[in-house]
Amino acid sequence: MHTSDTLRNTTIPLADGSGAIPAVGFGTLIPDRVAAKQAIKTALEVGFRHLDGAEAYRNEDVVGDAIREAIAEGTVRREDLFITTKLWNNNHRPERVTPAVEASLRRLQLDYLDCYLIHTPFAFEPGDEQYPKDEDGRPAYDTGVTLLDTWRAMERLVEEGKCRSIGLSDIRLEQVQAIVANARIKPAVVQVECHPYLPEWELLDYCSKHGIVLLAFAPLGHGMEPRLTDDPVLKAIAQRVGKTPAQVALAWAVQRGTAFLTTSTHPDHIRENFDITALPAEALQEIREGIVTSIRLNGVVDTGLPGFIPRKR
Repeated sequence: MHTSDTLRNTTIPLADGSGAIPAVGFGTLIPDRVAAKQAIKTALEVGFRHLDGAEAYRNEDVVGDAIREAIAEGTVRREDLFITTKLWNNNHRPERVTPAVEASLRRLQLDYLDCYLIHTPFAFEPGDEQYPKDEDGRPAYDTGVTLLDTWRAMERLVEEGKCRSIGLSDIRLEQVQAIVANARIKPAVVQVECHPYLPEWELLDYCSKHGIVLLAFAPLGHGMEPRLTDDPVLKAIAQRVGKTPAQVALAWAVQRGTAFLTTSTHPDHIRENFDITALPAEALQEIREGIVTSIRLNGVVDTGLPGFIPRKR
């Protein structure tokens, strides 16, 4: 891992040799399309070079427009960007994977993806319905396909040049282990909810040993209760080092070896989330030992239903 003095430009090499992922990333799950486009452009102007999207967010076209305009305006070059999107649950059948990524590429106006993730390990019934339901109103899962089947189709995308790396998302350790044990192309990235209230130390240790980047979403708790940024340990450290509790949590994320994604529509918050600097070693230890709250905010790992994605446009 190459780390700058301010952490902002930290990059983590991908074990598959396809490049490096900027540790500081911007998530594009912003339901308001106008606000999303402006927020993405602001993030690129501030210095973010890692954008994370998904088919399920229903705004890949907005992300693509923002990228295209930023490139045209000279803010960024495509080769400086790391763009990720995700395969949704209703496209897990191998024959649906290539059409899905090609549709994402068209919406994003890109020739290739830097990373393509399986959004969750849960396969839904194939079709156009994003959230298919059974007769009891529960998710209609597809029992005719395995996660490994889907992974094999993902591997072919790398070989065809549609994406440079592939990975997993919203997944538990034992499922990652099963894919690693059977994959021809190992996961480059595993994206999960991760923050000081859910540090995922065991998963991080496994990923580190296998050259997999752990990418944290909701690193600030997604504004949910209990509010991470109100934690007394983070607030005390923030006061000592002259940063905000949010900046402390984000610095902790990078210094422990993970990448992270933040999302905001407020320019000041976007700048704040990018302006992180290294914490002293004792602060890192204080976070590990002093924070006792343990909570998962998003139950997606148990259902395949991301708790943060609005169900209707």
